[in-house]
Amino acid sequence: MTSASASLGKNHTDMSSLVGGVLWLANQLKYPVLGCLCLLALWWFGGYLIKNDPDLSAFAAFAPGPTFSALYALVLSGELVQAITSSLYRILVGLLWGVAIGVPVGVLIGYVGIAMKIANVPFQVLRMISPLAWMPIAVLAFASWDAAIIFLIVMASVWPIMFSTAHGVRKIDPNWFKVARNLGASGPQMLSRIILPAIMMDVVAGIRLAVGVAWVVLVPAEYLGVTSGLGYAINDARDTLSYDTLAAIVLVIGVIGYCLDWLCGLLVKRFNWHLED
Repeated sequence: MTSASASLGKNHTDMSSLVGGVLWLANQLKYPVLGCLCLLALWWFGGYLIKNDPDLSAFAAFAPGPTFSALYALVLSGELVQAITSSLYRILVGLLWGVAIGVPVGVLIGYVGIAMKIANVPFQVLRMISPLAWMPIAVLAFASWDAAIIFLIVMASVWPIMFSTAHGVRKIDPNWFKVARNLGASGPQMLSRIILPAIMMDVVAGIRLAVGVAWVVLVPAEYLGVTSGLGYAINDARDTLSYDTLAAIVLVIGVIGYCLDWLCGLLVKRFNWHLED
């Protein structure tokens, strides 16, 4: 009898936990779902207006119905997975180079005052040049189209990472460095024990900004001579007047971009020492 009562109590507790989890999830999702439904309604209404306008009816495939049908066909054919894989590869390599260049240079110009005074104006000028403006130079300088696109992504991502890193270094309390020197810390120890832990929040925040800029730059960059990627797929759909496919790829780009930003947001929370649970 006691065993049966304990079993019933355990089942009741499990059920309460399950209900509580479902209610928590529903509470977290209600506003995002409402926002997506509003966007979908506006999209549908815009498609309805286009379909019933004689001058625009040729673009009726931009509506949600044809778009989701085309998206389903792309998934079944495997073309979408190939395009996403190619684009994510270029983004990942470009960001890795951006981090490899931006973090060390950011630490240097943030820690050495004279380096910041010398580099600030040239770097700010270069930062304000659109990454796509480097396209002719990238085509001439690199042997492959992939390398040229990755270079453009590097030019888009390195500046947010660099300046965010430098800002993080300049925020470090100078007393930390004095204490470390008094304790006999070497240069590498100063870097690994003080600077890097202190600036990780700023580095990750810079990476988050870089991901957003690089993802926007990627699509027009893939209009170059490559035959893969989401940008190429959009260009191909435009040339073949497949507007439903074009809209489906645009939707995928938005969703993937949101997911990348969400992942970066998790990293920001992970390294935010002041975040309260």
